Amino acid sequence: MVRSMNMLTKIPCLAVLLHAPLVLSAAVHVVRTPDGGIQPQAAVDSKGTVHLIYYKGDPKGGDIFYVRRGSGATDFSKAIRVNFRPSTAMAIGTIRGAQVAVGRNGRAHVVWDGMGDGIRAFGPGAMEKHPLFYTRLNDAGISFEPERNVITYAYGLDGGSSVAADPKGNVYAVWHAPQPGITNGEAGRAVFVVRSRDEGKTFGREELATTEPTGACACCGLRAFADKAAAVYILYRGASTSGTRPETLLVSRNQGQDFTVVYQHDWKISSCPMSSASLSQSGEEVLAAAETHGRVFFVQADAKDAHTSSPVSPDSKAKYPVAIGNGRGEVLLVWAENTAWGRGGDVVWQVYDKKGEPMSEKGRREGLPAWSLPTAFASPDGSFTIVY
Repeated sequence: MVRSMNMLTKIPCLAVLLHAPLVLSAAVHVVRTPDGGIQPQAAVDSKGTVHLIYYKGDPKGGDIFYVRRGSGATDFSKAIRVNFRPSTAMAIGTIRGAQVAVGRNGRAHVVWDGMGDGIRAFGPGAMEKHPLFYTRLNDAGISFEPERNVITYAYGLDGGSSVAADPKGNVYAVWHAPQPGITNGEAGRAVFVVRSRDEGKTFGREELATTEPTGACACCGLRAFADKAAAVYILYRGASTSGTRPETLLVSRNQGQDFTVVYQHDWKISSCPMSSASLSQSGEEVLAAAETHGRVFFVQADAKDAHTSSPVSPDSKAKYPVAIGNGRGEVLLVWAENTAWGRGGDVVWQVYDKKGEPMSEKGRREGLPAWSLPTAFASPDGSFTIVY
């Protein structure tokens, strides 16, 4: 089933949400990215350990670093460089940065678009080909294995790529690119998935996530996620010949063998908004957050049947949302405001209760660096931490 909803006209609960009485909520802690990094991305494993990656270096070519923080700890570990080849990542555009997932036994898996200036060392034409690099934390947990390009034929990276990992040892690298032989512009782009059944030791050949002609907005990022039951989710912006660019949610119940479109949020816009997406698990639901109509929103997808709630959105112009839930069912929505190309902005947040009503905890912090965006995670005590 495909659901389509215009945020501006079809959110009957929005007015209620904006004027509802605020009630007490969990604490929100706000911290800087370690070591002055940008583009932080966080994932939490089953033991409560936080795994965090971030970018450092020239925006045209830099490196990715990894730190972790055990449950109950207050400090992150010493940083480990993720990429073996230097300066192969890029920060320009904000949404093309690295992403992290945590799979079986708390192993971290990382992917990034190979667009940094360091790619020139690979020889003529390397900059135009744009590999998708994948690496994983080694068995000892002290360094990352040399990265590998997982694309075999579906080249054409533009917006971001993503990675998902489940408790059974399955790992998925996901990206969108033109379908070979199809020249229908963005409407001819598609989402590709490459799978590993052995924790990232080996990968097969990439396949289409769905044969539905959703297209893909070239410069927009996407997000992949695997829940506790090993279902796989992909959230991305489609692109049609009619000029509609709906945020689209795919779900697979058979470990990535095939995906179904379960939700679409329409946005009729002629140009790419260079938006990001977020997926996370909160109890028995998966939270999907993205941007539509120049605002950010999140929906709750039931992990059993993927039925989605109506979108919840703050009434402000915003980008780069992340939605995270805690053990009480409260949801932190954090986003960026006042950003522009090559310019930073503000980090803004609001906590909602499990009914989607705003709670008292909200705030704003200036100083989001250029080319960056926030991330967040929940702690076992129900508090939230924003990293920017």
